[in-house]
Amino acid sequence: MNPNDIIKRPILTDKTTKLLENNQYCFAVNTHSNKIQIKSTLEKIFNVKIIKINTLHSPLRHKKVGRFQGYKPNYKKVIAKLSPESTINLFDEE
Repeated sequence: MNPNDIIKRPILTDKTTKLLENNQYCFAVNTHSNKIQIKSTLEKIFNVKIIKINTLHSPLRHKKVGRFQGYKPNYKKVIAKLSPESTINLFDEE
C-alpha cells in the first residue's frame, strides 16, 4: 500500500495540540490499515522512532441540515507517541 494511502492528514484540535507537549501526534488514517502498517509508514515518512501507537474508530454520525439528512463519514484516528529525541514539524517555522 502507498504511504499516502495510509496516512490521510494530521488532526489539529485543542486536545491534540495539548498532546504535542507529551510528544504525541494525532493523524487520520485509512480505516483498513493496522497498527504495524501505520507505525512503519510514520517512521518511514517522518524519519522518527515511535514508542507506542493507539488507534480508535470515529463512529458514523447522522447530520441534519434543515430538512435534509446525511451522514458524517467515519474515520480511524491514530495517536502516536514518539521517543523523547524525535519530533515531527507540523507547523512551518521560518
